[in-house]
Amino acid sequence: MADAQPTLLCLAGPTASGKSAASLALAQRWPIELIIMDSATIYRGMDIGTAKPSHQEQARVPHHLLDIRDPAQAYSAAEFARDAAALTQTIRARGRMPVLCGGTMLYYKALREGLNALPSADPATRAALDAQARARGWPALHAELARVDPATAARLAPNDSQRLQRALEIWHSSGRTMSDWLAQPARPVLPGWRFVTISLEPSDRAVLHTRIAQRYQAMLALGLLDEVRALHARPDLHPGLPAIRCVGYRQLWDHLDGRVSLDTAIEQAIAATRQLAKRQITWLRALPERHIVDCLSTQAVSEITQFCSQYLPDHLR
Repeated sequence: MADAQPTLLCLAGPTASGKSAASLALAQRWPIELIIMDSATIYRGMDIGTAKPSHQEQARVPHHLLDIRDPAQAYSAAEFARDAAALTQTIRARGRMPVLCGGTMLYYKALREGLNALPSADPATRAALDAQARARGWPALHAELARVDPATAARLAPNDSQRLQRALEIWHSSGRTMSDWLAQPARPVLPGWRFVTISLEPSDRAVLHTRIAQRYQAMLALGLLDEVRALHARPDLHPGLPAIRCVGYRQLWDHLDGRVSLDTAIEQAIAATRQLAKRQITWLRALPERHIVDCLSTQAVSEITQFCSQYLPDHLR
C-alpha cells in the first residue's frame, strides 16, 4: 500500500558536521538515493575544496546534482528546487528512498516553501546587461537597480553579478521589480510531501571550529591550491562568479592575484568557513521543526539511523 503522505528526509548541518558520513551509514541499511543540497559541489573541477564525495563513495550510493555546472555558469535556488523536486518524485517512483543532504539552506528554503512566479530568463536582455557591466562595471548597474528597486538593491552586494543581472533582467523584461514579484505567494514544488529535517549541530562550537581548520589544512595537503590555480588560469573565470566566491576558493584566488600572502589567504579562508557555519546554524535554528543531533557525539550516526527508521516507506518496513 502506498504511503498516505510521502516523506522527504533532509540531513542538514553546517560545514564539517559529518553529513556525508551519516548519509553513507543510511545507505548501508536502506536503498536510498542522495540529492545533494550544496551550491559548491555542483561545479565541475572543484572537488577538493568542496569536500566532494569520492568516486568510491559515489559508487556506494547514487549522488544527484553533483558536477552539473561549469564554474563559469550560475545555478539558482529556483533551479535547485525544480531539479530536486523532479528527482524526489523519480526516485520514489522506482521504489527507492530520496534523501536530501547538504548545507545550502537557501536551496532548502526554496524546496520547502515553494517558488515565486518570476519571469523566465531573457537571453537578449542578459547579453545587453553583460555588455553594460563590461563597459561600466557591476557597481554602476547596482546603482541603476537602486533607483528602480531599492528594496532588492539593499540586499545585494555591488559586485554580486549573478543576482544583479537577474534583478535587472526582470525589471527590463517585465516592467515590474523583483521585490514586487517576490511579494506574491509562492507556489509549492512538492505539494503533499512532508519534510523531516535532521539537523547536525555542534554542542561545542569551538570543537567544530577546530574541525574546520583541520579539514582546510587537509584540503591544502591534497592539492587545493593547484585546483584553484587551474581555475585561475582560465580567462573566462573571475571573482564575480558564484563558483569563485565559494569559501576557501575566493581567498586562494586573492593570493594568486597577488593581493595577500598564502598564510593570510589560509587564515581568511578558515575564518570565512567558520562564518559560513555560523550562518548555516542560524538558518537551521529558524526552521519550525527539526530533530537535533549533536554532530560531535560518537553516537550521532546511530541516533540518525534510529530516527530515520520511523519514516521508512511501507515497502521498506
